[in-house]
Formats: sequence, C-alpha cells, structure tokens
Amino acid sequence: MFSSLFHLAFFFLCFFACSPLSLFLSDASAGATHSLPTLSFEQGYTQLFGDGNLMLLRDGKRVHISLDERTGAGFASQDLYLHGFFSASIKLPSDYAAGVVVAFYMSNGDVYAKTHDELDFEFLGNIRGREWRVQTNVYGNGSTAVGREERYDLWFDPTEDFHQYSILWNHERIIFYIDSIPIREVVRTGAIGGCFPSKPMTLYATIWDGSTWATSGGRYKVNYKYAPYVAEFEDLIIGGCAANPMDHSSDCEKPDATISDSLTMSLEQRALMDRFRRKHMTYYYCYDRHRYPIPPPECNTNHIETRLFYGQDGVKLGDRRGRRRRGQNKHSTVIRVDAAF
Repeated sequence: MFSSLFHLAFFFLCFFACSPLSLFLSDASAGATHSLPTLSFEQGYTQLFGDGNLMLLRDGKRVHISLDERTGAGFASQDLYLHGFFSASIKLPSDYAAGVVVAFYMSNGDVYAKTHDELDFEFLGNIRGREWRVQTNVYGNGSTAVGREERYDLWFDPTEDFHQYSILWNHERIIFYIDSIPIREVVRTGAIGGCFPSKPMTLYATIWDGSTWATSGGRYKVNYKYAPYVAEFEDLIIGGCAANPMDHSSDCEKPDATISDSLTMSLEQRALMDRFRRKHMTYYYCYDRHRYPIPPPECNTNHIETRLFYGQDGVKLGDRRGRRRRGQNKHSTVIRVDAAF
C-alpha cells in the first residue's frame, strides 16, 4: 500500500511540475509564459468575418485585423476551452482612433444565448493626443444586467510596440494581466455565486466600429479618413483545456486537473496589482451608484475611497471621458517594472 501511495504522489508531483500552466504560475516574474507554446493561426484559429481585412504574416505567427468603411474583422479559436491561460501580444492602431474598439475576449454566447459567460479585454480608441483606454469585463451565466466593468489608463503607449494581455481562468479565480502584471482578480465566492463563468468558452479577437459609445459616450465617431485601422496580434497562446464540442465535457473535470485551482498570487504580485489599481483604474462598477444604488453582492466597497476619489457614477474624479453602456452591439511576481508604472 505504501508503494502505491508513493507512486501516486510521484505521479501528481510530475504532473504539476511538468504542466505548462504551473511553469507560468511558478515564476511569472521571469516571463515564464514563454514556456507555453505559441500557436500559428492555422494551428489554433479560424477567421470569423472581414474577408480581406484579416492578413497573416510570418507564416501565420502574426495576424493583422483591420477596420475600414466596409467592415471590421475577427478570428476565433477552433476549440472551446474550460479553464486555462490565454494570451496575446497586441499592438493597437495609432493616430486618430476615436470610436475604434479592439477586443480580446472569451465567450460562449453563440452556444448559450441566455446564460452565456464572458471574459473581456476591450481596447477603446481615442482622439489624437489622448491615450487608448483598456476595459475588462466579467459576465457569468447570462448576468448581462450586471456589467462588472473596470476601466484603466496605461503607463505606456500601446500603439508603439507589442504588449502582452493575458487571462488566467480556473475553478476558483480569474486574473487579468498586462505584461505579466496582474491588474484584476475575480474570486469565486458565495457572493458572486452562479455569476462566476463556469461553462466552456471560445477565444476571440475582433476590431469593429463602436462609434455609438466607445469614445466619450459616443461624442467622437470613427473617422474613416484615417482608415484602415490595423490591430496586430502575435505570440498567441492557448494553455487551456479543450472541451468536447458535442457534450462540452473536458479533461479539466478530472480530479488531477483541479490542482491548479489552489494557485494564488504571491504577496509581491498582489502588491503590484494594488498599486496598478490605485494609479490606473478610472472606472469601477462597484462605485457606480447611478447604475447600482445597491452594489452587486460581491462588492466590498471602501466608502472613504469612494467619497474621496470616485464620483457617484463610478468614474474616478478628474476622468470624465465616458464609458460603455452594456447592450451595445459587440461582434505572477514581476521583478522589473517600468518606472512610470
């Protein structure tokens, strides 16, 4: 019996130590995401829409999607995934980009029309001289009546070079990263309940016209004089558990795959996330008393911070550039950190 237990323990140790996901999480500061293989377009993705507005370069390792007067463009993963690590290095369109929306997100809305889940990175263009903004959102089990949006500015120009945007999703938590810095964590608790995303999702990347809401609440529209607007994607990573498209079962449901659920952020990572949120978060749904006179149950708000730094609409005082209204159409420890961060 002792021998059997020893071999079982050895198996689990090897599984965890050799898992690409564990390699990433064990040393995010060293950029261990590179241990996860990148996929070419043909290996993992398919075009959704846009005809010639999707272009493949470097043998499919880089993807350009563009927006012009005719159409936007988008692509999606070939498989559904239940949990994992999903990442892309993205370079956003430069110059005047008001009304332009680039999205890197997971969703199952095509399968579960009324109970869909969604995890979003949305990049919102701006007029010349103003920076792009980034928005994250979490929807679970069709909870679109409650938009769990957060919006941030950045400590770099996302149009000058590629930057990595990543989503970690497991049974217990969701973490959004920018350049390996955690910027948001959503933990599965009793308060959030069935609104925690729990069904297999597809990974998407799109560019489209969000003139009606994306820039200052729709004040500034897409100006096609500056088209085409090109978003570039590379270092595409899918470190996820593929789900059976017929019954949506997944190897992630096996007991040995639940090991990753116990992983959390280190104290250093959490300190970096707290610092980012203090300096760069410009809208927080939990502080939005106009939309939610009674905050959603998972919100544990700091009333002093709300009064001092955020308005009743959830926007950080001094940042009045508008935000998205839901319902519009929508096709690690870090050792070295940029000083501006």
